[in-house]
Amino acid sequence: MTSQTLNKPAWAGDDWLSRLVNQLIQTPFLYRVMKQQARRVMIRTAERNGIPWRDRVAALETSDVKALADRLTNANVTYPDYYNVPFHAYDEGNLCWLAAFEAEPATYAMALRVTPKENLSPDVAYDRLRTSFYDIVDKHLCYPVRDVLDVGCSIGMSTRSLHRYLRSRQSEPANIIGLDLSPQMLAVAQHLDSDNEIDRWVHGLAEATEFPDNSFDLVTLQFILHELPNAATEAIFKEARRILRPGGIIAIADNNPKSKVIQNLPPALFVLMKSTEPWSDEYYTFDVEATLQKLGFEHLETAPSDPRHRAIVARA
Repeated sequence: MTSQTLNKPAWAGDDWLSRLVNQLIQTPFLYRVMKQQARRVMIRTAERNGIPWRDRVAALETSDVKALADRLTNANVTYPDYYNVPFHAYDEGNLCWLAAFEAEPATYAMALRVTPKENLSPDVAYDRLRTSFYDIVDKHLCYPVRDVLDVGCSIGMSTRSLHRYLRSRQSEPANIIGLDLSPQMLAVAQHLDSDNEIDRWVHGLAEATEFPDNSFDLVTLQFILHELPNAATEAIFKEARRILRPGGIIAIADNNPKSKVIQNLPPALFVLMKSTEPWSDEYYTFDVEATLQKLGFEHLETAPSDPRHRAIVARA
């Protein structure tokens, strides 16, 4: 692989390498092998670095977390087609308990991959992952921040980290809502939120949140865009524009297409990545900033938050 920094990885989009990888993924037997191997790699990486993956999953399996799902589920939600495809090595995507139970150790493992040579603890690596993003966003916030929506909050790790960051920056805590499309993820989020730091966990569509106009000062999308087709991303941006107050901020953290680390992943790793991320080609070729501006946002900044990820900040 070349060391030259391009606008996107050669293994994404319509390049010959991308087409070859896609053909391999579309072969059922090879796809099953890739999916299983991708999950094994994540678990081995986690446990080798002190993350008790299997123990954490077992603890959740024996807890009362499943009883929370019925209370959190919005029966009126219709799942879009893009959400009903396999991803992250799960046949049911995020609509299964295993995905929800494994989300926490998987996130710590992801954080450790950012700086593999620094020998950081999982907690330190995770804190750096979030704080490096928030520090970029912080420059554009007008304090006090009163109302915040964390879109695609998963099991609420991002939501609680954001709450604590904002609490360190202002005297009064912000009202923070976590929104996700998976009731299983939200049930784990509620279970982990033992101190009730978050005001509400809401099961709903990011494209049609049902919140009133001008409801929020800050909307975050943390590591969500690469899991979406471009049409869904644009619809979510449009909804964010509606629910943000004038001058409110949309803040996005995700994989950086221009990252040398991502562009130069070894073939085995980028093949495994694409096998578990069905919308990779769309994400890595999508002009996020131009789309935000088309929908009426003022683009404020795009900057690397670490060697693998970027922050994008815009004002409504």
